Amino acid sequence: MLSLRQWIVIAALFIAGTMSALAQSPAIKTAKATFAGGCFWCMEAPYDKLPGVISTTSGYIGGTVKNPTYEQVSSGRTGHTEAVQVVYDPTKVTYEKLLQVFWVNIDPTVKNAQFCDHGTQYRSGIFYHDEDQRKLAQASKAALDKSKPFKEPIVTEITQASEFYAAEDYHQNYYQVNPVRYKLYRNGCGRDARLKELWGKAPD
Repeated sequence: MLSLRQWIVIAALFIAGTMSALAQSPAIKTAKATFAGGCFWCMEAPYDKLPGVISTTSGYIGGTVKNPTYEQVSSGRTGHTEAVQVVYDPTKVTYEKLLQVFWVNIDPTVKNAQFCDHGTQYRSGIFYHDEDQRKLAQASKAALDKSKPFKEPIVTEITQASEFYAAEDYHQNYYQVNPVRYKLYRNGCGRDARLKELWGKAPD
């Protein structure tokens, strides 16, 4: 029968071995993607359900004011647009797939507006984080321009990502925290009706 001291030594060796194995295991390599598609509440949901996406954060990008508040951004005077920043595992989901999801969840035919929301703070845009993302974004836009099921030109911006500011806590995961209000807003804004008109069906 082992003594208490022997049990302590065995436990210590087991813990040390486990910690060593964890330290040697490769860390997950993540990447960021940032998209503006009008109300950021509505852009979290399609990415959260996508395998390979680790997190989504609603926030503000493309403006000139540091640490802007929702009230400042919604005034349209800071230059920011509402956006969602996606952290993903590029070994499980590609940037091309993120772009595909982006396009079918926005109206790319209107400038400085999305659905019932109007103003520069609701403009649609792809904010690339590196040269590869820029090339892929431009290629996807060019391909869509050839295959689009609607006649209007695509006016969605493709610009380099500037500093992204996370929105206030009450905006995060709004569709989950406030599902009834979210659905009322989404339906009242005519988002799904317009998406079906553009793409032939509302997004899943």
